[in-house]
Amino acid sequence: MDIALDIHRFHFAFTVTFHYLFVQLTLGLALLIFVLKTMALRTGNEHYNQAARFWTKIFAVNFALGVVTGIPMEFQFGTNWARFAKAAGGVIGHTLAMEGLYAFFLESSFLGLLLYGEKILGPVGHWVASLAVWIGSWISAYLIVATNAWMQRPTGYRLGPKGEILLDSWWSLVFNDWAFWQYAHTIIGGVITGAFIMSGVGALYLLLKRHEEFARTFLRLGVTAGVIASILALFPTGDQQGMLVARHQPATLAAMEAHFRTGEAAPMFILGQPNVEKQKIDNPFLVPGMLSFITSKRWDAEVKGLDAFPQDEWPTNIPLLYYAFHIMVGLGTIFIAVMTVSFIQLRRNRLYESKPLLWVLLLAAPLPYVANTAGWMTAELGRQPWLIYGLMKTAEGSSAHVSSGNAMFTLLGFMGMYTLLLMLGLFLIWRELDHGPGAEAAAAGSAVQTPAPATGD
Repeated sequence: MDIALDIHRFHFAFTVTFHYLFVQLTLGLALLIFVLKTMALRTGNEHYNQAARFWTKIFAVNFALGVVTGIPMEFQFGTNWARFAKAAGGVIGHTLAMEGLYAFFLESSFLGLLLYGEKILGPVGHWVASLAVWIGSWISAYLIVATNAWMQRPTGYRLGPKGEILLDSWWSLVFNDWAFWQYAHTIIGGVITGAFIMSGVGALYLLLKRHEEFARTFLRLGVTAGVIASILALFPTGDQQGMLVARHQPATLAAMEAHFRTGEAAPMFILGQPNVEKQKIDNPFLVPGMLSFITSKRWDAEVKGLDAFPQDEWPTNIPLLYYAFHIMVGLGTIFIAVMTVSFIQLRRNRLYESKPLLWVLLLAAPLPYVANTAGWMTAELGRQPWLIYGLMKTAEGSSAHVSSGNAMFTLLGFMGMYTLLLMLGLFLIWRELDHGPGAEAAAAGSAVQTPAPATGD
């Protein structure tokens, strides 16, 4: 067992998981803030501007923590994954540099204007700032996903005389077909997080009987975005992402489903525990032929099992991969159910008075974080034992001269600092929630008139 390699892997997994807690909310809120600003511009109702200001402050806290926790990951390519950086830096450096130079600066510059430039820019200029923040955050996400997509399915490269990986086609790197569906699925996951958080905050305010007009707006926008995004996460984005895995990483697909034996009419396991030693599923509850249908659109199609591949090419932790995938799918199904019922009640004007459903929306608010993390684990565990699929094994990419003790020292340091950052972030967000939307107007003694309830609330 290579202890240093395991620590390097856990180190990166910890930092990227922590970082993405903040990023996924900004991806969803960027769109929802833009929608609120658009509604404010179209109706002239200050209510929507106050709602947008409230969520922009929460966005800013998440953005700041995302930046602070994201920068160390790029350094980790050098400190923990030096051989990978040396071999593939000429390829992934392009997308990572574009993300920092263009998308990040677009997003961060206009976020400053969105926070502090409303009086200077005027209504239209401020709306443009919200549009730029939305576009910047989503372009930033695309370039990061394109980097990961190249590691999942390397294209547009050639090997140099010393075995180094050289970029042959910038277009193939940026517009890798894996990147499109992975990006769409990732973005939809972020929108689900934003929608559930906005709905949960709206539910909380209604249950507490505070800021009730804003609460209705948050529920109306959050539930509408949530039901659309939850369905899109299943189809087409999840379906197409699964088709790519079946086509280009068949061993990964077999491991995700703990499908050990090649055969026709392959079932999908809803429940069960993978038994790798005996190569079977214990206590299975399955749907016959479903895996064949999902991967080939035929109930009787043959699906390759893990027995079709050498064992040294199997994902290294099949049970964890299986559970991560099933947690993601199970939570995705719950999201569709919760948001569909909420949307129906919203259309029937019964959602705001339905305390059980408001409690469900409030308690479900953290679940997208679990689903997104499980989805990311599925992608990364499924690629193992490859760091770059088919090109470089994970064991070949770590820093050879960084000992397990050094790696553990920095890991413990990161854990301590990130714990403090998390406490700071939660405190700042809780303070904004406690103040609530429209706090500035109320504190100013409302020289400004109380905003009119939004149409339809």
